[in-house]
Formats: sequence, C-alpha cells, structure tokens
Amino acid sequence: MTWVKADRRTPDLSSPELKKAPMTALQWTDDFALGVPQMDATHQEFVALLADVDSAADATLLVRWQALVDHTAEHFSQEDRWMLATRFAATNCHTMHHQAVLGVMREGLAMGRAGDLAPVRQMARELTTWFPQHADSMDAALAWHLKRVGYDPVSGSIAHPELLPGELIHGCGGETCSDENVPAADTAPTPASA
Repeated sequence: MTWVKADRRTPDLSSPELKKAPMTALQWTDDFALGVPQMDATHQEFVALLADVDSAADATLLVRWQALVDHTAEHFSQEDRWMLATRFAATNCHTMHHQAVLGVMREGLAMGRAGDLAPVRQMARELTTWFPQHADSMDAALAWHLKRVGYDPVSGSIAHPELLPGELIHGCGGETCSDENVPAADTAPTPASA
C-alpha cells in the first residue's frame, strides 16, 4: 500500500493498489429493518445503489455514484421532513449529520468528474461501514420516535400528538444525544402507542 507522505496513517487514494482493491459490498439484511416501511424501503434502495457502485467498472462508476448521490439527497430530505413534522429542530444533530455526509458525497462526485475516481471508491467503502452504524443509531431513534407518536409518513398524520415533546428536539432523539424531554430510545413503544 502506498501512503501519503505527510501522514503515514493515511493511504494515498491515488495508489494503484487501492484502485485495484476490491470493495466489500454491503448486503441488505432484515437486521437493518426498523419497522417504518417507507424508511426500510428507502434503506434497501440505498444498499442496492451502493452495491451498484461497488460493482461498477471505471466507465460506469460516476453514473452509478450520481444515482447514489441523488437517491441519498432524497432519502435524507425525506427523513428530515419527518423530523421537522414531529418536533425536531431544523438544526438537530441527525439533520446536520445528513448534510455533512451528503456534502462529502457531492465532493466525491466533483473529484470523480475531474478524473479522480479513487476518492469515490474510498467513499463507497466508507459508506459500507457508515450506513449500518447510522441506521442502528440515529435512524433507529427516529423510527422509534415516529412509531411512538404514531406518525404516518405517507399522510403526515400523527395519531398521538399528545406524545410530541413540548420543546423542539435538538439531539438525534437517541439515548446518547437526546434532549431531556425525549424518552430514552430503550423505552420501546407499546403496541397501543406504536
């Protein structure tokens, strides 16, 4: 492996070894399902598009990466709308995380268009690690919150508005960055309130 001279821990993304290194495709598993059908379907699409990037030859890599970026923009926008509709602040950490990840993906697209495909391939590798962690933390907390208040992503209706927090949620709604007025994510909604 070739390393960047300034930092021996950082691989040189233009190295021939890295360009040839196979990616490990992320495969959808029911373990990723969070119980919100629209979210689960969107996540399945994300995993499939990431697999398309994983298997892409250089000639088709940017087309597939663009499709993943476009999907991810809508995917994040959809979740951000759900959060706003259920009392998350516009600057909550989950939304900010979405903006950061999408920004990096768009930077990768720009680098690829400039002829450097190695960062795109590296970003795809990183997304195979990032997605399960994000889904298991921030998205799981959001799914729990949506089920708890009875939010219907299709109609936008809320079955239990009385369970919405009085103050806006600034954290992700999860156990590790929740606001004081948001129950911990380990308190599962009962069937009656889900």
